Amino acid sequence: MKDHYESPLSSRYASEYMLRLFSADTRIQTWRKLWIALARAEHELGLPVTAEQVAELEAHVTDIDYECAAAREKEVRHDVMAHVYTYGKAAPSAAGIIHLGATSCYVTDNADLVIYRQGLEYLREQLKKVMANLVKFADAYKAVPTLGYTHYQPAQLVTVGKRATLWLQDLAADLEELNFVIANMKFLGCRGTTGTEASFMDLFDGDTAKIDEMNRRISGEFGFTQCFDVCGQTYPRKVDSRILNCLSSIAQSCYRMANDIRLLQHDRQVEEPFEKNQIGSSAMAYKRNPMRSERICSLARYLMADAMNAPMTASTQWLERTLDDSANRRISMPEGFLCADAILRLAQNVTDGLHVNEKIVEKTVREYLPFIATENLMMEAVKRGGDRQQIHEIIRECSMDATAKMKAGEGWDLLADLATHPEFGMTKAEMEAVLDPMLYIGRCPEQVTRYLEKLAPVLSGVSGETAQIDL
Repeated sequence: MKDHYESPLSSRYASEYMLRLFSADTRIQTWRKLWIALARAEHELGLPVTAEQVAELEAHVTDIDYECAAAREKEVRHDVMAHVYTYGKAAPSAAGIIHLGATSCYVTDNADLVIYRQGLEYLREQLKKVMANLVKFADAYKAVPTLGYTHYQPAQLVTVGKRATLWLQDLAADLEELNFVIANMKFLGCRGTTGTEASFMDLFDGDTAKIDEMNRRISGEFGFTQCFDVCGQTYPRKVDSRILNCLSSIAQSCYRMANDIRLLQHDRQVEEPFEKNQIGSSAMAYKRNPMRSERICSLARYLMADAMNAPMTASTQWLERTLDDSANRRISMPEGFLCADAILRLAQNVTDGLHVNEKIVEKTVREYLPFIATENLMMEAVKRGGDRQQIHEIIRECSMDATAKMKAGEGWDLLADLATHPEFGMTKAEMEAVLDPMLYIGRCPEQVTRYLEKLAPVLSGVSGETAQIDL
């Protein structure tokens, strides 16, 4: 509806997959699957739940009457009980055993864990695609010299590909963290109102082995091998902190990469993709703005700020349960996933179409190479009998003079100035002989090759791609 607010994450940025994952359908259908898993386990472990009742529940997973649920929730002010009622209407023979022994967090929290894990697994593949794009880029440009920058001031040479490995290494660290979070996710299970399992002690006549088996069967149905050892009514909210912190880390890495690209595009050395009919500015028709990289940075700032919600919520939980987490989590957790999804889709697009203007890169290198070569020239002058301290002072004076002329827009020739000093003992032609950029990139090509070889097993079978960005 155009007369109602909708989140730009859903209307402009996030993928269809992520929008469906965090939809009401996925959430409520997961609730119903959890009720089925509970009923099935209770039936198999001897409680008064019939196979026919389980079968009827299974037949009505997707036919959700949202109007009925909304009307019931308005009446009882409880979303879970509204859906218990609605599910019972769809499966009347099983209405009396739905949610047997459970508390609301059985469905809400376990469903969240299922959805979050699916979301993390999806983001992992999207992250790998960005990394695969950067691997190809780094390999292609591993030996192309470019001016390095420290403090955003000209420094020693690196290579275009080596710089890309800095971005890649950040993302690889994020992948390691993401793998850890996924591998260590646990299920809440069905633990009762305060985590004591008291209701099931009553239902199973104190048979604790059956309670443990029930939880093993339920968690197994959803692909979890472990439940939390202890809990209150909810799973520990530190899990949310761990998840959003992981997503924030991805945002930090993508921000750093995108910001570097923005700086390089300003210098026209590297450019993000630019569509044939893309308009850079409504007034300045010549503009080629790095709008995708800017959008990555913009969304990344939002995600890094959003991640602060989880630690504030985790730190303020009272005793066995408080409900001041609920409204915050309904917003902060899905929005965090949608935002991370949007960032990675943009990062795929940018890294797959990243263009290097090699002539400008080479021109920039040539412009600063005389300054960069001065240390090597000093060593050579000393070899020829010069005094190291005297040579250093000559280089300093001539360099400062050349820099001043450069800033004033005047012509300058550092090597010619150095050659006028007999103490230097070298002609301009002799100096120019050592101005091969490849002499100043150190081990960059080797470093890139070795690092990409290390990443190869991690990215095996992953092909980079260009995500289709509609806006």
